[in-house]
Amino acid sequence: MPHIHLAIIAVLGLAIPETPRAETPNLQSGTPVIYLADNLDEPERLGWCIDTQGRGFGEVLHAHSCKPAGHGDKDTQLSYDEQSGQIRSVAFPEYCMAFSDPDNATSPFGLLKCMDDDPQQTFAYDETSMEIRIGNEASTCVTVASDSSKAGPFRSRGLLSADCGSVDDKFKQWIVKQ
Repeated sequence: MPHIHLAIIAVLGLAIPETPRAETPNLQSGTPVIYLADNLDEPERLGWCIDTQGRGFGEVLHAHSCKPAGHGDKDTQLSYDEQSGQIRSVAFPEYCMAFSDPDNATSPFGLLKCMDDDPQQTFAYDETSMEIRIGNEASTCVTVASDSSKAGPFRSRGLLSADCGSVDDKFKQWIVKQ
């Protein structure tokens, strides 16, 4: 009888496909930081941080290779305030992440002057699902594009919004490190 149970377990093990495991980034960026839980295709395993486009201040946000400490990582440093729901820039403390251009399919997020109670600047981080939901739209998540492109010595990809239920976890699960 025990051999039958082992045979059944062996057959079931072959029949159930193994879920691909996410590759964890080797985060070197300073904190606070908000980064994708899956390294995806970042070649140096630096991970993907929310970042301003261009060097230093920029009004458009995207996902970028998290930078090693000392390599201009201040523009990838963002903190999440659970009480206000704001995601605030460390380098530019009067600026917050905003869902400022929802109709823009490639760059809907910006870095704008922080305004209390602005629904475009309100986000909810769910530690269990690791999703960042947008303001009052509990079913809309902050995600990254499925493809990346070269950005100098690093990589970048679009920072997007999508229905939480329609996106693979690897594109929408974030780690908020304070």
